[in-house]
Amino acid sequence: MDQLSLMYPAGKEANTKTLSEETCNDLSLDYILNFITSNSDERRVIRRMTLELESDPEVIRYRCDVFEDIMRFPSLRERLTTALDQLNYMKTLGSTFMDETVAPLWQLINRLRELEIYINCITEIHKALSGTPVQSEGMLRLKKYVSSIYNGSGFEYLSADIKALLTETSEIQSITLGVNLDSMLRPVEVGIMSVNHKRFNHTGVLDKFIKFLPQIGAMMDGRAVDSLTKIHSGGGTAEDDPLMKNLCGTMTDMLGSTVKHLNSTLSRYVNINGYSLTRFIPELLFYIRWADFCAKIMNAGLPMTRPEILDSGCRSLSSEGIYNLKLAINKLKGQQIDIVLNDFEFSRDNGIYIMTGPNRGGKTTFTQVVGVIFLLAQHGIYVPARSLSLSPCDNILTHFPADENKTVNLGRLGEESKRISEIFAAATDRSVLLFNESLSTTSFTEGLYIAKDVVRALRCLGARTVFNTHMHELAMGLDEMNSTAGDTKVASLITGIHEGQRSYKVEIAPPDGVSYARDIAEKYGVSFEQLRHSICA
Repeated sequence: MDQLSLMYPAGKEANTKTLSEETCNDLSLDYILNFITSNSDERRVIRRMTLELESDPEVIRYRCDVFEDIMRFPSLRERLTTALDQLNYMKTLGSTFMDETVAPLWQLINRLRELEIYINCITEIHKALSGTPVQSEGMLRLKKYVSSIYNGSGFEYLSADIKALLTETSEIQSITLGVNLDSMLRPVEVGIMSVNHKRFNHTGVLDKFIKFLPQIGAMMDGRAVDSLTKIHSGGGTAEDDPLMKNLCGTMTDMLGSTVKHLNSTLSRYVNINGYSLTRFIPELLFYIRWADFCAKIMNAGLPMTRPEILDSGCRSLSSEGIYNLKLAINKLKGQQIDIVLNDFEFSRDNGIYIMTGPNRGGKTTFTQVVGVIFLLAQHGIYVPARSLSLSPCDNILTHFPADENKTVNLGRLGEESKRISEIFAAATDRSVLLFNESLSTTSFTEGLYIAKDVVRALRCLGARTVFNTHMHELAMGLDEMNSTAGDTKVASLITGIHEGQRSYKVEIAPPDGVSYARDIAEKYGVSFEQLRHSICA
């Protein structure tokens, strides 16, 4: 059970590729993650895990099964979330053990509280899993693991001991102090005379003495008088005054026998300090937050589906009804959006796409979709689609317009060219490459020349690619580019215009830049016929 993980089956080790910050930014992952959780610590954990891309089909199928269990049972997610909150709090308490400034007694009391939370977490997770018919290998192994802790003899005794110790410490209700004074009635020593199981009640004599203190203030240390007066009236704490801090230290020393007893009882559970369940916090958190997000999307009427994972060698993707999660989030936020679903595939005949279409016609939005569905699918997460099957990629590499601040030294074209070179150096035939308006910063002639060479090289590489561009001429030269050696063909993909309106429908078809311009001209009344009619009228 030492190798138990919800991300990896037994015998499998991590073999991931960390996506670049550029890819994270180009796919708008932070926008999605900011919606998934508002907790910055959670977001940091989920982001780190999301950027680790696993390409082993066996591992991915294992994750798909685990995520399916998490998705199918909302009540399980809710109960596990409660347990995770307690486990996180337990880790916070645990940090006090290493703090030498915290008195030993308070360390032990925090230890008791921590162990009590641990018991509650084990009990809650055990009940949640016992009452849920999970089916995945990962969740069944977790269920067995938690059951072994819950039903183990040590856990039973731990529960009883912690309950008894908490009862014992909670019975300490008050202490009786003795204060030695010097000849001027100033306190010089303080000690604990007794530890009581009853709360202290004020007497008439003490009340009169406290009222009389201001009259003898000139004879005593004013700080001591103020401290006693504040404590008596409920207006001060031990942290407010050096005298009271000293009392706390003295009290801790005087409670040595209690500390010794607590230590003796807890020593038999010293190995529990590792709290094995805490190592599952990131994995459970990852699955639960993504599952809650998918449920929200589905409740809004949009499809989310479990991906079918194929073997890596076929380098394929087949999908129906895919869409961009950013649009779905905007819809959840209240924007009136009609989200267009598209069908899409990668195959040996259509493995490299030159994507053209009108400005603001959805090219960038669709290019992001392709990257996101690979990323989510390979984490086992439901994807934004009606159906989807894919063979995993070994990396997702993107080339989107760069921040102008990053192009000062090389210039825009130099910077773009450098990044393209780096992408080819990192890519294999099993990678996914996404180009968004690449080489658009130079003259049309120069950009087209370089783009043709890039696409021809992509055919040699064989990686699944979407190359979206405003250069319609690039997609018109398919025969020339497909004459280059390679087993993956280049195809033309377009985003459409229908009756002057952007349809955002994506289809395999020849580019038709003229028709786009004609439709838009007619929509705004600036075609030759419309303008001539306006002049004649």
